[in-house]
Amino acid sequence: MRTTLSSRVLVAVAGAGSAATLAGAFAFQYIGGMAPCALCLWQRWPHAAAVLIMVLALLVPNRWLMALGAVAALTTSGIAGFHMGVEYGWWQGLQSCSGGSIAGISMNDLLNPNAAVAAPVRCDEVPWSLFGLSMAGWNMVLSLGLTGVWIMAARRA
Repeated sequence: MRTTLSSRVLVAVAGAGSAATLAGAFAFQYIGGMAPCALCLWQRWPHAAAVLIMVLALLVPNRWLMALGAVAALTTSGIAGFHMGVEYGWWQGLQSCSGGSIAGISMNDLLNPNAAVAAPVRCDEVPWSLFGLSMAGWNMVLSLGLTGVWIMAARRA
């Protein structure tokens, strides 16, 4: 007897995977004290969309919603892949990600040498890695896997 996972179970797994990835990112930020860079923040939005799509697809099972979930997961994987390339110096990052912006800093603080002004978080530095992969690298790999789960769900719907 062959048992296959239903599309609803696969949707739940894919959406829960995005929710867990977001929870991990927030844990690194708020528990671990690792402020995210601009590309890190961009990677979170498609995961949030995938969680919303999961809720909708569980309420109203629809192949197109599941395909949209795959697009969301693939989008975050693409952003993460770009970010990983920036971190490892394979290509240039965005101007806003590697320079020291002074936006939001008052003139008094700029002129005061004793003012505590936080350094901007750079996208081209690897603040944490595991087995040679940065957080962006792990997000890329996990999100590619989630893309596959969304596709399997859509094919079974």
